[in-house]
Amino acid sequence: MAWRDVKRKVKRQISEILEIPGDVALDLPKIILFGNIQLYIENHRGILEYSPEGVRVSVGEGEVMVEGENLILRNILPDELCVEGRIFSLRFD
Repeated sequence: MAWRDVKRKVKRQISEILEIPGDVALDLPKIILFGNIQLYIENHRGILEYSPEGVRVSVGEGEVMVEGENLILRNILPDELCVEGRIFSLRFD
């Protein structure tokens, strides 16, 4: 088992014992999808790439990739953003 996996497992156990939400304790993004027209991402690390057909967002240990058409960014805050448009896919890398 890799050190990263051990570290994550320990954090998860501690968060369960202390009843701390996983997105806070494990540095996970919180993603809310409203149908296929709006997507909120909380706890992001920045926008890596943007076009009307795709958005790449850095999150704790990887990236979230949104593909669609007529995509626009709304409410870009230090730890929260909103993507609107016609969303075709959502992928984690």
